[in-house]
Amino acid sequence: MRNDLEETMIMPELREELQKQLKPKKRKNKILVIFLSMIIGGCSFVLFLFYGPISLFRDFWITSAMTTMTHQYLATWFYNDYVIEEVLSKNSIVEVEDTTNPDLVKINTKKNNQTIYKNEYEKQILERDPNNSLFKLIEVSGVGYQGYLVAIYDPSKVSIATTKYLGKKGEAITTIAKRENARIAMNAGGFYDPDWNSNGALPHGTVIQNGKIVSDFDDANMAGGFVGFTKDNKLVLGKMSKEEAIAMGIRDAIEFGPFLIVNGKSSFVKGNGGWGIAPRTAIGQRADGIVLFLVINGRLASSIGADMGDLTEIMENYGAVNAANMDGGSSSELVIDNKIINHPVAAGTQGLRDMPTFWIVRD
Repeated sequence: MRNDLEETMIMPELREELQKQLKPKKRKNKILVIFLSMIIGGCSFVLFLFYGPISLFRDFWITSAMTTMTHQYLATWFYNDYVIEEVLSKNSIVEVEDTTNPDLVKINTKKNNQTIYKNEYEKQILERDPNNSLFKLIEVSGVGYQGYLVAIYDPSKVSIATTKYLGKKGEAITTIAKRENARIAMNAGGFYDPDWNSNGALPHGTVIQNGKIVSDFDDANMAGGFVGFTKDNKLVLGKMSKEEAIAMGIRDAIEFGPFLIVNGKSSFVKGNGGWGIAPRTAIGQRADGIVLFLVINGRLASSIGADMGDLTEIMENYGAVNAANMDGGSSSELVIDNKIINHPVAAGTQGLRDMPTFWIVRD
């Protein structure tokens, strides 16, 4: 009788103890199930993005990776050569074959007195800052991107600057801006980058500065043509020899591309243009001579970047009759009055990358 009583008294205590021991195990099992479900769900989502029936992400991923020098492996890891070539063929830009006709630009350095404008873009350009006769900074934005457009009112103030160690090493844009006493500095052409680890020493193609050839590196992988200003301060885009460029009176130029607008005619952009979505830089000129510098932020949560279609549309909106893409990605940089304006994404100091060529504007 005593043993039965004791057993009856002990059983509830054992039951409680067992329940206490079992609860953590049940909780751990639930956490494990949730964790595994998240992994399976995440993997399924990633597989859907990369290999699903909707090609938008796949096109973005492949074109963005393949137009960089350092991150092409991000495409080749996931896709074979056939898929990559198929995507690139669907995303391309067909450039206008013309060479710039300088007569289409009539430079007007007089202050604008208009009060009625054709559209909001013209108003932003022509309604000048009363405290700044040299330039005006305009914020631009669109689906997935944000950036800056600079209207430079006197094209004679625009020129090319280079690293003083040309052929040996590049320099940061902030260093160039200070040394050249530049109010504005923006990255220009691309550069030779073997093994994706160069120091920005050697520009692609020919560089003309003050009417003289200062660098001439023949790179078979370089696409584009001459982008530069003549001695009468008109932006010329053309696929020509360096001898032809000098004979045409080009004073400052680099070689790069693709061309976005030539003589008021826009290039045909198929898909995203084949250059992917990334930080971007472009240069253009309006019919009234106003020069446009454009830098788009990219690889950020707030601004993924722009493609060739975006650049063309922005330049069209702001009235460019000639416009060309410049080096983008981690090279896209804009400095005004010694302050970094955009959000560079290179791995160097302040996100800056050492480079060989820059567009600058002096007072």
